[in-house]
Amino acid sequence: MKNSSSFNVLFIADIIGKPGFDITSRLLASLHRRYNVDFCIANGENAADGKGITPKEFFAFRQLGIDVVTSGNHVWDYSQGRKLLDEESQLLRPLNYPPESPGKGSGVFVANRGTSIAVVNLQGRTFMYSIDCPFRVGEAEVERLRVKTPIIIVDIHAEATAEKQALAWHLDGRVSAVIGTHTHVQTADERILPGGTAFITDAGMTGPTDSVIGLDRKIALKRFLQGIPHRYRIASENLRLNAVLVAIDIETGKATKIQRINLP
Repeated sequence: MKNSSSFNVLFIADIIGKPGFDITSRLLASLHRRYNVDFCIANGENAADGKGITPKEFFAFRQLGIDVVTSGNHVWDYSQGRKLLDEESQLLRPLNYPPESPGKGSGVFVANRGTSIAVVNLQGRTFMYSIDCPFRVGEAEVERLRVKTPIIIVDIHAEATAEKQALAWHLDGRVSAVIGTHTHVQTADERILPGGTAFITDAGMTGPTDSVIGLDRKIALKRFLQGIPHRYRIASENLRLNAVLVAIDIETGKATKIQRINLP
């Protein structure tokens, strides 16, 4: 029986195109039941043919029971996605893009049982775009949100493992979880830091595992061997759902458990 003081958040790793959507649609309802999920977040920046998101994918995610969709650098790839950011508060873009950019990078949402949860989306700068500092922007936003709820989940969409780990230590004790995305390879370093913040360097990828981070491996090999661009094509074999489950104390906002999920 579920502890009444525990709040369970399911975070689904980067969903890759139709293959990723298909396995999510097959498994999500059973995951909700098995883990008594109170709130579901998914990174959807690769939902539209592997890069970007459009209203079609966003509303399909919402119908599946995904409460909030986070993103990253590919959220800007479709003009429909940019417009959607201004219209739908449940779709987030990284907070540390210029404030003039479409959409918002955080939000406070009401889950079942009336519990408030904040979600913050940040993007790293190492090997990525030179945008505002995720450490300073994230810290300021967390302090603002802590007045509203102790339950705060951070999606740090970044290339460098060191940058993700450093951000988790920076925010330890002030957020419930820091979950890394972007590199599409699930790491095995899940832990709860001394201050009560759950952390994993990368939640992984939901989609075709027999690929090169989602890309058809033949296309990927041509890119590496020939050194020239080739049109992106999503792979379709060996679908897996990667996710992270975080149990959080409702009163304190501190994580009590973090569990990796990797399902065929």
